[in-house]
Amino acid sequence: MFPWIRLVRAGLTCIGKPHIDVLDTTCIRMHVWPNDLDLNLHVNNGRYLALADIARMHWFVRSGAVRVARRERAVPIVGDAMAKFRRDLKLFQKFEIHTRMLGWDARWGFMEHRFVRAGRVLGVVAVRGLFKGPQGPVEPQVFLDGLGVHHDSPPLPAWALEWNRGCEALTAQLRGEEAERRK
Repeated sequence: MFPWIRLVRAGLTCIGKPHIDVLDTTCIRMHVWPNDLDLNLHVNNGRYLALADIARMHWFVRSGAVRVARRERAVPIVGDAMAKFRRDLKLFQKFEIHTRMLGWDARWGFMEHRFVRAGRVLGVVAVRGLFKGPQGPVEPQVFLDGLGVHHDSPPLPAWALEWNRGCEALTAQLRGEEAERRK
């Protein structure tokens, strides 16, 4: 089940906070609750993705991307996600999620969510996403213009470039398989 209460709470923490730059990092603080756990009594891998969704919404509000999305009648869509787990998060532990935009290309925005406890990165969720409007995907430049960003993307890390290539290759493979089935 999606953690709706946490989403509302994260939204409330945005009230009165200044907007951030598109390359700034946001931080939200949370605790591990019983419904976050799997049978091994640590945070479920799927819950990391749901918590990253909440952190991303927090970043969208703080950056002003939500305002631009409303104007464009667009919604955020995650095209691909990747997770790296390093250490456990256990019941009632406090942690933070640090969210930042890594960069963008002509289609995708690349974001990173670092799960941090006591200054140590416990896990990372990376997403490749876009905003989809009534006419289809909205180019990142539309959002950048709406946010007053007039510079190019910073260089993406090598791992993100390789991941992007892999995502594109898998997309091409799946489209090919669908085309074969339709024959």
